[in-house]
Amino acid sequence: MADDVVQLPGDSRPLGVDRGPGCVDAYNAAVKAADPGLYPAPKSQVDTNSVAIISATSIFTLLLGAVATLGVFNTVVLNTRERRRDLGVLKSIGMTPRQVTMMVVTSMAALGAAGGLLGVPFGVAAHRLVVDAMCAAAGLTTPDFMLDVWRAGGLAALVPAGVAIAMLGAFLPARSAARLTIAETLRTE
Repeated sequence: MADDVVQLPGDSRPLGVDRGPGCVDAYNAAVKAADPGLYPAPKSQVDTNSVAIISATSIFTLLLGAVATLGVFNTVVLNTRERRRDLGVLKSIGMTPRQVTMMVVTSMAALGAAGGLLGVPFGVAAHRLVVDAMCAAAGLTTPDFMLDVWRAGGLAALVPAGVAIAMLGAFLPARSAARLTIAETLRTE
């Protein structure tokens, strides 16, 4: 059996840690006996419940991203159709197709930024509610490590991701609006 000596910061007493066979199970049993609210598990095992919940959450996130992209695409198509006359007038006074595309994409980027800023806090709250509900449905108590998965850097990256989704969803409708001739645009009115 291997013994390691560990010293805690600010404590002069050394602690002996036995890393021999069966020590992990004995330690986990002692922790569970000391506090039944703790859920010790050896790192070598994969908790199938955690894998199922994380997989379901990941799939749900991908589906929501796809729905968001399609929602932006639909919004831009409707917005450009409603603004068709305005775009025709702007093109008649000298706006280039590139400028029309940039104007439409930029307006949707602003919408994506607003959506990202509002969506991140609501998404974090929804994550907590969904994970709690999934664990409750499985008859489990939700451990903190399954709720505290968001870090500031990851959350900050979600706002530019919302802008990118909005810009990608806006590009094709913006290009089609930019390609319309002035006569086609104004004739439909």
